Amino acid sequence: MRERRIFDPGLQPERTELAWRRTGLALAAGCLLSMRALSPLPGAWSAAVGLGRLALALAGLASASRRSRRTRLSLLTGTGSLPGGGLLLQTAALVSALAALGLGYAVLS
Repeated sequence: MRERRIFDPGLQPERTELAWRRTGLALAAGCLLSMRALSPLPGAWSAAVGLGRLALALAGLASASRRSRRTRLSLLTGTGSLPGGGLLLQTAALVSALAALGLGYAVLS
C-alpha cells in the first residue's frame, strides 16, 4: 500500500516564502527611504526611529525564514504544530508605525 501524503510538496510553500521575503525587503527599503526623508529634522531621534524600524524589518525577514522552515517541516512530516500569527502581527505593527510616522511628517511639514 502506498504511503498517504498529508501535504502536497508543490510550489505553494516556496511562493509564500518568496512573498514574505519581498514584503520584508519592501519594509526595509521603506525604512531606509523614511530615514532619508527624516534626516533634515533636528535631533538624533529621527535616526534612532529609522534604525529601530529597520531592525524590526530585518527581524521580520528572519522570522519569515524560520516560519517557512517550520511550516514546511510540519506539513511534510505531519508532526508539530503550524506557526501562529505573530509574524502577521509584527508586520501589521510595522506598517502602521510607518504610516503614522509618514502622516505625522506630512502634517508637520
